[in-house]
Amino acid sequence: MSALEKPHTVPGRYWHRMADGRIQCDLCPRYCRLRPGQRGFCFVRERQNDHMVLTAYGRSTGFYIDPIEKKPLHHFLPGSKVLSFGTAGCNLGCLFCQNWSISKARELDRLSAVAFPETIAHAAKELGCSSVAFTYNDPVIFLEYAVDTAKACHEVGVRSVAVTAGYITEEARKEFFRHIDAANVDLKGFTEDFYHRICSAHLQPVLDTLVYLHNETNVWTEVTCLLIPGENDSEESINRMTGWLVEHLGPSVPVHFTAFHPDWKMLDRQPTPLSTLYRARSTALHNGLHYAYVGNVFAPGESSTYCHQCGVTLIGREWFDVTTWNLTDDGHCRSCGAQCSGIFEGQPPATNGRLMPVRIETLGLRS
Repeated sequence: MSALEKPHTVPGRYWHRMADGRIQCDLCPRYCRLRPGQRGFCFVRERQNDHMVLTAYGRSTGFYIDPIEKKPLHHFLPGSKVLSFGTAGCNLGCLFCQNWSISKARELDRLSAVAFPETIAHAAKELGCSSVAFTYNDPVIFLEYAVDTAKACHEVGVRSVAVTAGYITEEARKEFFRHIDAANVDLKGFTEDFYHRICSAHLQPVLDTLVYLHNETNVWTEVTCLLIPGENDSEESINRMTGWLVEHLGPSVPVHFTAFHPDWKMLDRQPTPLSTLYRARSTALHNGLHYAYVGNVFAPGESSTYCHQCGVTLIGREWFDVTTWNLTDDGHCRSCGAQCSGIFEGQPPATNGRLMPVRIETLGLRS
C-alpha cells in the first residue's frame, strides 16, 4: 500500500535524500535523519516508501471551543470564540510540558477525533467561532494539515491562529505563516543553556522566527514566557529578554508571563510565586513594552489591557472573561484617542471562559 493510500497519511514537505541512504527532515531545526520505517522526534512524521509522510492528517486529540484569551491572545479579536485542536507529538522535549499527555503521546490511537480541513472550517463557522487555533501541541509538526485547514477557514471567513514554540526552519517558516492570521510564540527562556538542557532545542531559531514574524509578515504576534523557579525567572534573564523584545519587535508586542506548576518531568519544583510574575511584568513595562500580562493565576488587574498613553483600562478581564471595554471599534482609547495595537472588530458580546468540548461528527458536516 502506498503512502497516499494509507488513511490519514499524506506526503510531507521539507525533506531531502542523503548520500548515505537516509532522508533528512528539513521542517524544523532538529533535522531528523531517518532510515526506512523510522519516525522523527516529533513522532507524526515518518519515513515510508523512501519518502517523508505526515501520519496525522485529519486526526486530532479533540476539538474544543475556547475564549481567544486562553491561547493567550489579548489583542486579537478580544472576547471572541476560537475552535481549538491539536494532534499527537511535538518537536521539542520540554521537561516541564503542561500538555504532555498530548505532546508526548507516542500512540496514534490518541488521535480519536477525525475531521478534515473543510469540516473544521464549516464547524467553526456554524459554532460562531471567529478563528480556528492549532494548539495543545505544536502545529509546526503537522504543517500540511494546518496549512490546508487555514486555507479552508479563510474561504468561509474564519481566521487561523498558531500557538507555537516557533521552532521551524527558514523555508518552512515562509509557507506556514503565510496562512496564519495570529500567533502566540512560546519563548521558553532566554539562554541557550535553558533551551538545550530543558527543552532539547536551541534558542536562536526561535528568535529568528520572532524577528521574521515582525519584519516580514502581517501575522499578529504575541509572546508567552512560562516562568520556572530557579530556571528562567531571574531578574537578569527577564531584563535581557524584554529588552531584546523591545529592540527587535518593538514596544507594542504583548508579552504574557505565565505561572509554572509541577508537571511531566519537573515535579520537584514549586509553582511560580505571584511575586515573580508581578516582578516580570513590572520589568517588561519598565523596559518600554506597552502591554505585559500575568497568566495561569488569578491576578486581578494584571491581565487587563491599559492604554500606554493615559493609563485608562481599555479591556478589563477576570480570568478569560472580558468585563470592561473602553475601545472604539477600530481600537482607539475612548479617553485619549491613542491607538491600542491589535486586531479589533468592536466590543464583543458577554464572554464565557469555560472550555467547551465539541464533537465535530455531530454537526452533520461532511469530513
